[in-house]
Amino acid sequence: MFEKWAQRVGSAVPRGFSRYYILQQLEKMPHTGKEIIDSAIEESAGEWKPSPGLIYPLLGRLLDEGLIEESENGKYQITGKGQTTLEDLESFNKNMKKQMDTMMRMTNIGKFMAMDVLERVTILGNLLSSNVSSMTNHEVEKYKKFLQSELEKIKEMDSKK
Repeated sequence: MFEKWAQRVGSAVPRGFSRYYILQQLEKMPHTGKEIIDSAIEESAGEWKPSPGLIYPLLGRLLDEGLIEESENGKYQITGKGQTTLEDLESFNKNMKKQMDTMMRMTNIGKFMAMDVLERVTILGNLLSSNVSSMTNHEVEKYKKFLQSELEKIKEMDSKK
């Protein structure tokens, strides 16, 4: 699934990540544009190869926004405003991670609850089946209708997949 998504968007790197990555690198120490590209390739083991056509225009926008500045030796460094923005991004990322972790836990709880309900329905079905001989015709018909309606629901779910 991830591979299909990556092919569709053309990159395994999420939108906006490049800005974040540049600010992170410049927080550590000043870099040239080439050093930023080289560190991205090295840190991703060659999986991400940002082009100069991505990095240099982005450096220009970060300069225009006052998030970085260029020193006399041609290296870029993060500004106070850039540092604040980076801290805000990191805080946002932490909050998103917490929310995603909660969602994943809830998904697991949902699966657990669904499995529990299925188990209970199975137990109930077995109990009813074992007592069908002592049921009235009316009870047997209600039981049949119930089971048929549940089977229809399962068929509908399967056809949607």
